[in-house]
Amino acid sequence: MYLIKTPWWLRRLYPALTWRIPGGEKVLYLTFDDGPHETATPYVLDQLQRFGAKATFFCIGKNVAAYPEIYQRILAEGHAVGNHTQHHVNGWKVSDEVYLNEVQQAATLIRSDLFRPPYGRIKRSQQKKLQNQYPQLQTIMWDVLSADFDEQLTGEACLGYVVYHSKPGSIIVFHDSAKAWNRMQYALPRVLEHFSKEGYVFKTISTAG
Repeated sequence: MYLIKTPWWLRRLYPALTWRIPGGEKVLYLTFDDGPHETATPYVLDQLQRFGAKATFFCIGKNVAAYPEIYQRILAEGHAVGNHTQHHVNGWKVSDEVYLNEVQQAATLIRSDLFRPPYGRIKRSQQKKLQNQYPQLQTIMWDVLSADFDEQLTGEACLGYVVYHSKPGSIIVFHDSAKAWNRMQYALPRVLEHFSKEGYVFKTISTAG
């Protein structure tokens, strides 16, 4: 069960989390979770380069350790990065101590004040402890989910979700992962092309505003 468009009531329940970045301009914030990946991430970077777009990559620590050269390419090409824990843990299923340790491990490899909880799942107690330990940390959620991880969907469906639901200031989630690869590689260039023709620009979250 997942929601393509984050409802207003969920955003209001967790006001300390960043769900979208309003501003009135034609700006979208593409984000990519779970990389770096040896095939998907270079593809994403190539597509972003084609359209002069910037994005934010929420990286898993163990993948940064496995593919440091791809991680460095993300940075070198002017994109932002964020912490996505060391092993992609589900906050609802682990203790606060384990969760904070996961974030701390990833932080030794990923220098960033941005954080996204894997699966979007984090306990209030975990969020509070993270904020106490890292006062500058911004927890970034989303308001549009491409659902490219869903193997029951087509790339066309993922494209349709993003095109239909995205508005100025939307934070959009794709995945640079093996599981999402077939759908993401279809949808991403078409999303970039569609919104570029509509006069939108794509920025990193760290340069928002």
